[in-house]
Amino acid sequence: MTIEDRIKALGYTLPPAPSVGGHYHMSVICGNLLYISGQAPCRSDGTIILGCVGDDMTIEEGYDAARQTALTMLATIKSEIGSLEKVKRLIKVLGMVNCKPGFGQQPQVINGFSETMAAVFGEQNGKGARSAVGMILPRGMAIEVEAIFEIEV
Repeated sequence: MTIEDRIKALGYTLPPAPSVGGHYHMSVICGNLLYISGQAPCRSDGTIILGCVGDDMTIEEGYDAARQTALTMLATIKSEIGSLEKVKRLIKVLGMVNCKPGFGQQPQVINGFSETMAAVFGEQNGKGARSAVGMILPRGMAIEVEAIFEIEV
């Protein structure tokens, strides 16, 4: 089963890959490492899921937005390197949750991203090192995630 077949079997659909929103590269390859710039939770129509988790979004809604961020990142990877089959494993994740001071459940929210990657690439290759932090994110987006992957070159 290919990675894209697994994504479909899980009931997921990749959104369109987002375009660069500033003066940076969407990805950088260094050796066999693929660095993916911060990704937002993009819906199929290209809109971004906005909100402040713990304020106008529940933890469950934040989790769902983090899962959508994983799908956005997969679309970006496919667009950037041509095939998800080139991904060997997830190395490192920085998950950022739009929340107010005092909110402390960022790890539970970012599990939406992490559990999706594990479902897509398998428990061993889809689970990497991770940080989950809270902050104010640009344009009010609910989640932003950047990651590093090992790829076949």
